[in-house]
Amino acid sequence: MTDLERILVLWRELEAAGADYVLATVVEVEGSSYRKPGACMLLAPDGRRVGTVSGGCLEAQVAQRAWWLTVDGPIIQRYSTLEDDGDLPYGSGCGGVIYLLLERRTTAAPLLHVLEQAFTRRIPIAVANILEGSRLGRRAFAGLTLPNPGERAPSFSSSPEKLANSEPISPDPELQELANSAFNQGSSMERRISIQGTNLRAWANFRAARPGLWIFGAGDDAQPILRLAREMGWYVTVADGRSHLTTRERFPAADGLHVLSPTAQPADQAGNSPPALANLRPHDAAVLMTHSFEQDSHILALLLTLDFQLAYIGVLGPQRRTLELLAEAARLLNLPASAAQTERWLDQLHTPMGLDLGAESPETIALSVIAEVQKSLTAATALPLRQVRAHAVTRA
Repeated sequence: MTDLERILVLWRELEAAGADYVLATVVEVEGSSYRKPGACMLLAPDGRRVGTVSGGCLEAQVAQRAWWLTVDGPIIQRYSTLEDDGDLPYGSGCGGVIYLLLERRTTAAPLLHVLEQAFTRRIPIAVANILEGSRLGRRAFAGLTLPNPGERAPSFSSSPEKLANSEPISPDPELQELANSAFNQGSSMERRISIQGTNLRAWANFRAARPGLWIFGAGDDAQPILRLAREMGWYVTVADGRSHLTTRERFPAADGLHVLSPTAQPADQAGNSPPALANLRPHDAAVLMTHSFEQDSHILALLLTLDFQLAYIGVLGPQRRTLELLAEAARLLNLPASAAQTERWLDQLHTPMGLDLGAESPETIALSVIAEVQKSLTAATALPLRQVRAHAVTRA
């Protein structure tokens, strides 16, 4: 379970009780820091806290002062893990400076409501924040969509005067434009904007959609993959043609369970995909590990004929077997077998799937697979960080 999931659980509890709370959000980092802008921590009035804004060195200090600091409204507070005199007051070796936006329920509730919607619907959003002046706490949101893929709902904003269950007021156009820009570019950004003649610092936080992982195969080796994926906060579905394996008892943490038809077709006469594929989206991943040639070939045919290309498709086993699966998939789809078609399909696949981590046990194999999926979803290098940073220093 991720920080955001834990925060949302406590937030729902506090909202149900009508209790106040403090939300701390990292809005800027100077130097080195364990958490980056966008990280949050939620504080309850009874002393409970969930989420992290550092590696554990700042949380207690923030909690001690957050309530009285926010008596008069939202505030940005500076926390340094390396003071000017060289002391390390919070026991951290990072040596960075972190700026936190501290706010009470009045301004935090609309943000948490939107974060909950984005998490549940698995959609990307952008949140634009004013970081100074009397408008501190004003926000605009972009990217909130309706449940049906492709339908777009209007963006909306919140202000210190409105709670989550109130009608939102119109956002400042300049702030809304910043939110839209961050959403369209798919990246966070900071700029100064002019609102009613006042030049203000603003920051837009782009939050990518919650990834989904479709595990095709309900054998014992699928269980550690599910556990790791859920620890990552991903939405996970397990699907297999073997009903005695595809059970809630074996996969209690799965968000979805589906028993596949052994002869599933890419779509029915109405053009609808099989139920197991109904919620698949382009930013999702799929792994094939049924250990059944017949099942894998049918599933591969389904995945390769989607209206979009998945971010990751992994196939367990040697590439020789995958080539045989592709040939069978082409036959199932009534397509002529050709080297060009096979190469195009191979370009979409990770086969054999996983990174070279010396994996031998189901748990280490699961780690290598999840690591490769994460690499693909984030377009990262998977190189040791010391090499990445050394390369960056060299280029500079």
